[in-house]
This record gives sequence, C-alpha cells and structure tokens, in this order.
Amino acid sequence: MIAGILFSLGLSAQEKVDIWHLAVLQIDGQDTTYMMNLPEVIVTGRATGRFRAKIRRYNRLVRYVKKVYPYAKLAAAKMKEYEKEVLAAGSEAEKKRRMKKAEIALKNQFQDDIKKLTFKQGVILIKLIDRETGSTSYDIIKELRGSFNAILWQTVAKIFGYSLRMKYEPYGRDRDIEDIVRKIERGEL
Repeated sequence: MIAGILFSLGLSAQEKVDIWHLAVLQIDGQDTTYMMNLPEVIVTGRATGRFRAKIRRYNRLVRYVKKVYPYAKLAAAKMKEYEKEVLAAGSEAEKKRRMKKAEIALKNQFQDDIKKLTFKQGVILIKLIDRETGSTSYDIIKELRGSFNAILWQTVAKIFGYSLRMKYEPYGRDRDIEDIVRKIERGEL
C-alpha cells in the first residue's frame, strides 16, 4: 500500500523518502528497502563468579557516592563562604570567633548525618571533599583548627588505616569514584 502511494508520487530509482521521521524507504527499481534508526542496546551475558562480585562492589560504591556527594558539594560551598567571612574579619580574635561560630552551626546541622556514615562512606566523603575544594582534609583542618587538631585527627585516621593527607586521584585509584561523580553531574545516575 505504501509502495503504491510512493509510486503514484512519481519517485524514481535510488530516491529516499522520509516516512514520519520513523523510517526511510529506499526504492531501487523493483526493490524497496526500509531503513530505521534504533536506539543503542547493550547486551550482556550473565555475570559469573568474580565479575558478579565486582558488579556488587561497583553498585555499592555508586550508592555510597550518591549518598555523600551532596555533603562534599556543600562542604566546598561552605568553605568558600567561610573564607570570605574570615577575610572580612579584622583581628585574629575576630577570625577565631567567626570560625568557632561556623563550626558550631555546622555541627548542629550535620553532626547526626555524618555520624550515621559507615567507615567507607566517610573515606569517600574525605576524597570528594578533596576533589571539590582542592585541599586535603588534613590541610583544611590545619587551616581552620590549627596544627594540633590536624595532627590529632590524622592520628585517629591512621589508627583506622586511613590518612587525611591522601590526595584524590581521579585518573588513578579513584577513577571509579570520578566516573560515578561525572555520571551524577550529567544526570545519568
């Protein structure tokens, strides 16, 4: 029926006709070829053994990053806000007073949420804070609370097998986290 309509329109050989933007008909003499663009489909087999475990670990990492990434973004925004406040302060005493006030406000707002994080989620949060601010957690603590507090918290982190001085490596050991963050930013996750 469609071929009859097309022939009645006076189409000659090797012409292409766009039918409702769904399919293209190519008529070559007596032959008609239907062409259609379909969305990409990814076909995978059943995951077995080690690969299944890797998938579970990656999916867990996705959940963890999705949970802590908003806190890292907020931490970066708050850092910028507090830097402006501290720079606006005149004396050293005024700077300390403003930072103490900011610390109390942050504790009241986020302490309960941060306490509920697992160890792994905390490690990811520290890495993402480094990604968002460009400074390691150790450097941030040292800047805001002083060297003694930075050394104290670094010691506590070392007891649990982690370092606050560790840099975020988006093209190294943290490439999966970087991949997940970029997917979140693009709206894919």
